[in-house]
Amino acid sequence: MKFTLEKMYTKHEETIQYFLSNLAEKVCLNDFIGKEIQIHWTGIITCRKCMKTTKKSFGEGFCFSCFSNAPEASPCILHPELCEAHLGKGRDIEYELKHHLQPHYVYLAATDIVKVGVTRNTQVPTRWIDQGANSAIILAEVPNRYLAGVIEVALKDFYADKTNWQNMLRNMQDESIDLIEEKWQVCDELPADLAQYWLENDEILTFNYPVVSYPSKVQSMTFDKEATISGKLVGIRGQYLYFDEQKVINLRRHTGYEIEFKA
Repeated sequence: MKFTLEKMYTKHEETIQYFLSNLAEKVCLNDFIGKEIQIHWTGIITCRKCMKTTKKSFGEGFCFSCFSNAPEASPCILHPELCEAHLGKGRDIEYELKHHLQPHYVYLAATDIVKVGVTRNTQVPTRWIDQGANSAIILAEVPNRYLAGVIEVALKDFYADKTNWQNMLRNMQDESIDLIEEKWQVCDELPADLAQYWLENDEILTFNYPVVSYPSKVQSMTFDKEATISGKLVGIRGQYLYFDEQKVINLRRHTGYEIEFKA
């Protein structure tokens, strides 16, 4: 089966379900855990934006031109406090209206430690699953991406804004984390103009990933160094596949790569 890779589609069930998909079919990767699989990169990379072939992928799936100009690769994707959509500015105003001038959540997610993050309200709980979070709680809801970024920056004095991917893959979590307590401790740290967006809802979402056993260390693989990756699939978390011998591969990092999947 051939697929042009994009981030795995997920379903939030008792155990997270993961899928590869193309125009013709969808494959549940959970069905192959404990089995031998092979993923072969054909050597073709297609830009996720312009759909042209490219020799190298930038920023998870773009050719260099689209990475430099496409709204999906704007600096405010990684740094929402830089968003200017609320000022009527951006690489593509129609894209900004659809994606950045929409309600956004600021949240806390727990992996090995607590991190603060931002996501569009339509991306819950997908965003947290993609990060491999054990649990998450929403702090605030704001009307645009910029304000979410401002709150995130205000909370960076207390929390990291990036997931330690190696600790996440090893499931090194602090069992003492109490997200409700963390939420209300930082509420008082915000100025009044930002605190008005705080939500009273203390619901915590938790996530159970299909991992047979967690490795003591991880060895990251890429198709650029090894065109064919094979072995026993022993787990999936975030956007990573776990293989035996403590090897992992981040499929999202290979967005646009054409692969052949065999089992």
